[in-house]
Amino acid sequence: MTTTIPAIPAATTDGRGGGPIRRIIAGALITGAASAALLTLVVFAGAREHVITGSALLGFAVGWVVLAVLSARMTDQPQRWAWVPAAGLAAAGLGLLVLAPGDRALTAAGWVWPPVLLALAVWMGSRVRRRLAAGRGRWLLYPVVALTALAALGGAVETVGLAADQRSHAMPGETYDVGGYRLHLTCTGSGSPTVVLQSGLGATSASWAQIVPAVAGTTRVCAYDRAGQGWSEDGPHEQDGIAAATDLHTLLDRAGENGPYVLVGHSIGGDHAIPYAARYPEQVAGMVLLDATDPYRATGADAASAEAPSAVALLPSVARLGIGRLLPTSFWSTLPEPAAAQVKAFSSSPRGQRNTRDEYATIPALLFQAQTLTTLGSTPLVVLTAAGHESDAVWNAGQEQMAALSTNSSHRSADAPHAGLLDEERGAAASVQAIDDVVRAVRTGQGADDARAPR
Repeated sequence: MTTTIPAIPAATTDGRGGGPIRRIIAGALITGAASAALLTLVVFAGAREHVITGSALLGFAVGWVVLAVLSARMTDQPQRWAWVPAAGLAAAGLGLLVLAPGDRALTAAGWVWPPVLLALAVWMGSRVRRRLAAGRGRWLLYPVVALTALAALGGAVETVGLAADQRSHAMPGETYDVGGYRLHLTCTGSGSPTVVLQSGLGATSASWAQIVPAVAGTTRVCAYDRAGQGWSEDGPHEQDGIAAATDLHTLLDRAGENGPYVLVGHSIGGDHAIPYAARYPEQVAGMVLLDATDPYRATGADAASAEAPSAVALLPSVARLGIGRLLPTSFWSTLPEPAAAQVKAFSSSPRGQRNTRDEYATIPALLFQAQTLTTLGSTPLVVLTAAGHESDAVWNAGQEQMAALSTNSSHRSADAPHAGLLDEERGAAASVQAIDDVVRAVRTGQGADDARAPR
């Protein structure tokens, strides 16, 4: 005798409360978000923009696949439309990973993907309303549809904004070929020695807007953008201190500027100045380090295994959505106009955020390379430390060690924060004073403190 047990449907009905479909929707959304986070923050942590964006799209695609499959197998309300966003996101993600587009290609694509994504969001909203009964989880999907539409609108705003920025912010100075790519240099004033300004992390030549006019009244002064910054083109590879020093040496030569120079570096710009001095000592007449990052904390192991922090690597992809444009100009810079707008235009852009990501990745190597300079002899040197480090013994020890590079040095404190050494009137005045003192010391042969001129 054979007993037949009737098959029990897995969950072909949702019941009056719609529990299974709601749980499937919630699980699909969580799966998509978790997959995107896993891929961008763990599997491809610190990767370049196209990898981060592509892997995020693949992660979100997984969530839509889960919704399409489980809703069809376990409920009486199959959401087969979810295959469309799943396929679209997966195709876009794989395309980015395989084609590995650069900044120009990604920017050009910004004229295409926002309207396509917006159309997809509208279509998804209509599918949710038609295919999912009221009370069965619409409220979970509508916010996702809205965020998709906002991402499309933000992408469109960013693309239009990038085009407008190119027209609005005319480049001062000139660009020069340094070996297959061009770097930007702008110089003003006259006299010797020429002062060369080196910017900090993700900054540009525009960041020196309060320093340049004041120094130009005393001597010639030049500000430039490292590869990937401001008006300079991208380099063929990430730049450590040696590569940047080589570029700067070539740039000054091609521009017809004459050394030896007074090198001025703010933040990691100071750490870029140090390898230059080690590599081209005959080209350095003096140096000013404006709250330079402590190079003595880095080790060879740090340099060998360096990569950008996971969160920093997300910034270029996020910038494609126009997030940076929502922040006020004062968030990016407190410089007077038009410099503040120039700083914001670069810093908030995907290219600016990518430059920040790239420079973060090279900081350990840069700091380790800066340690190779053990002495400047009697070259005039001023180390200016920003306010706020009073209780940081490690930071202050590093500042003292940098000041000890020269027997003709002065270590001073400024009543201004780190960024304020360039942005704020009081901090900029302290920075200009330090530069003027080194210029006078070079001209007169006096000590860095003895040459101090009243302002």
